[in-house]
Amino acid sequence: MNKILGLDIGKKRIGISMSDIMGIIAHPVETIPRNPEKEAIEKIKQICKDNNIKKIVAGLPKNMNNTLGIQAADCMDFAANFKDEYEVIFEDERLTSRQAEYILAQTGRKYTKDKKLVDLKSACIILQQFLDRK
Repeated sequence: MNKILGLDIGKKRIGISMSDIMGIIAHPVETIPRNPEKEAIEKIKQICKDNNIKKIVAGLPKNMNNTLGIQAADCMDFAANFKDEYEVIFEDERLTSRQAEYILAQTGRKYTKDKKLVDLKSACIILQQFLDRK
């Protein structure tokens, strides 16, 4: 089995997580700036190459009424950069940022001054949701 990459794609940053080799637990990797976008894409592809990744789970920010809006379209456009080389799966990410903030607050982490922590935790939550359903 191969590791799976998880992405929380935002306008400013991208949170990256990765599963263990058994596909059971999501671990944080890093948060990278989205711009310049070409560099972000290359960084993600390099992480995939270095870890023999074949599958990417990208968070899809649906609206609360289950429709797709501008942010969802932006995430799908960004994820399209990987579809020729990797299997890309979209995972509903509604409320993952709130869930991440709650978890970080419970652990005493100061996420309000470092939004990268929220993006990183959200990437883990997105991937873990996918892994738990498998």
